[in-house]
Amino acid sequence: MAIIGVDILKAKTLLENNQLVAIPTETVYGLAGNAFSEIAVAEIFSAKNRPSFDPLIIHTYNIEKIREWVTEIPEKAFDLAQKFMPGPLTLLLNKKEIIPDLVTAGMEKVAIRIPNHPLSLELLKNLNFPLAAPSANPFGYISPTSALHVNQQLGDKISYILDGGEAKIGIESTIIGFEEGEPAVYRLGGISLEEIEKVIGKIKTIHLSSSNPKAPGMLKSHYSPRKKLFINNLDTLLEKYKPDQIGVLAFNNYLDKIPKENQIILSSASNFSEAARNLFSSLRRLDHFNIEIIFAELLPEIDLGRAINDRLRRAAA
Repeated sequence: MAIIGVDILKAKTLLENNQLVAIPTETVYGLAGNAFSEIAVAEIFSAKNRPSFDPLIIHTYNIEKIREWVTEIPEKAFDLAQKFMPGPLTLLLNKKEIIPDLVTAGMEKVAIRIPNHPLSLELLKNLNFPLAAPSANPFGYISPTSALHVNQQLGDKISYILDGGEAKIGIESTIIGFEEGEPAVYRLGGISLEEIEKVIGKIKTIHLSSSNPKAPGMLKSHYSPRKKLFINNLDTLLEKYKPDQIGVLAFNNYLDKIPKENQIILSSASNFSEAARNLFSSLRRLDHFNIEIIFAELLPEIDLGRAINDRLRRAAA
């Protein structure tokens, strides 16, 4: 298993030697490597068993560093960066040649963000390269929100996990790109559409892809527990499974017909931020319950409910 600690110098040394380090962010934990090194980037794909056609997000510590690696930052992108960076926002922008094609899956755009976590920001400031860092989990499985989660699933493939505590947001960043000069959402995430539109006005959403994603996190099937997850009608499932064979992930109240001990509530206060923060850890817990399947209740399609439902739909796919 990997060593878990808070030694930034140790993490820096490993990364400078093309090794991988798990890093904390406010969204989920990332599996980080030198974004300028094709050796390190290839190791990321290998450790996660991630297909190379699925591009990665690179991480840095300020907006001026982003300018070094992209051809331009459109005005609306800069407005969003000033408002939400550091934070759960990723910008998809035209890249310069310095960014390896392996990072972007051969595409001309690179996804960049500034994580809002003191340990990772300090680490990034001490490196002379950005970090490529997808979520630190085996490809397609539930994203990790703690150092323990990372160690349980990738501890035998990396040497060090920088421990920053529990992730405060709990779902991945919102990805914003540009189609013919107009902003578009490529992935719903930790910043709601309502918050985005307050800054730049109405914005369209790009549909998911099954095999040719334009940005990280766009594949239709993702974030899945090992147990089959359903989001369709519970009564239909009860025709096939006994109540004690079903686990439930509910929004704010226990559901009838299923034993309470088989259920987890995301937020009894109906708080979307709390629900997002609890989403992945709750799916992990249910995955270890003595049940056959998981039923997930969709949330209202507002605020972070959209991003949570996005993750649940893809987990069910």
